[in-house]
Amino acid sequence: MCVGLSAKVVNVKDGTALIDAGGAQRSVSAGVLDDLEPGDYVMVHAGVAIAKITETDEQEAIDVMGDIL
Repeated sequence: MCVGLSAKVVNVKDGTALIDAGGAQRSVSAGVLDDLEPGDYVMVHAGVAIAKITETDEQEAIDVMGDIL
């Protein structure tokens, strides 16, 4: 099973997105998603933003991870 990390996009530049996941920021590849903008929520896997998600999806992912951990 693969686990993706949900995160909020802080900045996008030259195919790279700076994301914030629970206060931790890191750069990931944004080349898979064409219309990514700051404020969007994404699912990240293996250093790549693979899908845009909603804010509701983000909260559900946080809740599930909280239950697991």
